[in-house]
Amino acid sequence: MTVMIYHNSDCDTSRSVLKIIRDAGIEPAIIDYMATPPSHEEMLALLLAMDMAPRQLLRTMESTYLSLKLDDQSKTDRQIIDALLAHPELIQRPIVVTEKGVKLCRPKTNVLDLL
Repeated sequence: MTVMIYHNSDCDTSRSVLKIIRDAGIEPAIIDYMATPPSHEEMLALLLAMDMAPRQLLRTMESTYLSLKLDDQSKTDRQIIDALLAHPELIQRPIVVTEKGVKLCRPKTNVLDLL
């Protein structure tokens, strides 16, 4: 099984999901999205696969969220995606991709549906 994780090593949940994947005997492809954010097209594909609006992927407790005024409901999906890509700390994590689907693995047990 091919597994890919959009991972942030500073995040407890992301580290826990990575451990669950490895404990299942799978070594995933790890994408450090903080260093290498997805392209606009990749982000659109992830959002589509998860059936999520861009706003749903925002980490609202980050200071960047408020400084960019992302709580303004008049911001378009394009503006939200642009902010996510320019400031990857705003992206909820981890996102896991397998043949079974794509999920934001919050809570961490969401990953079990994909393995």
